[in-house]
Parts: sequence; structure tokens; C-alpha cells
Amino acid sequence: MPTTIGIRDLKNQTSRIVRSVREEMAEYVITLQGKPVALLRPITEADEQQLHQAQVEETMAEMKRLAQEVAAAWSSPKSGVDLISEQRR
Repeated sequence: MPTTIGIRDLKNQTSRIVRSVREEMAEYVITLQGKPVALLRPITEADEQQLHQAQVEETMAEMKRLAQEVAAAWSSPKSGVDLISEQRR
């Protein structure tokens, strides 16, 4: 069962609480004016994989957006591949 801690206590004891989460796998229910607002818990291996996948998807989306921007601004009649091939000769 997670320990309940108020936001003020969390602020005053952040280092100790985070260390407890990391080292003891402790879980905390964070409260604001006595009402639960958040859950602080260790990150699992599945969480790490999900975070990594989200970062990969975000990076790929950014690359796609940049590729579209470059394509829209492209003014040469030759493709990028053609220009690179010419430089390698």
C-alpha cells in the first residue's frame, strides 16, 4: 500500500522521498488539501520501454516534419540523391 504524503511534505523531503522510491521501490500518493492528486512510483522496465518508444516516435515525427519542410523548399531540378552522387565522383 502506498504511503500518503502531502505536497508540502513532498517539497520539504523531495531528496529523501525520491531516494526511497529508487532504492526501496516505495510508492507515494501525493495529496493536495487532503485529496489524492498524483502517484509517485518507481519506473518499471515496461515504463522504460514505453518512454523509449515515445522518444523514438517523437524523433521520427520531427524528422518527417523536417523532410517535408526541405521538400517544400527544394528548388533544384536534381534530387538530393543525384547531387550527393555527383559529389562522390
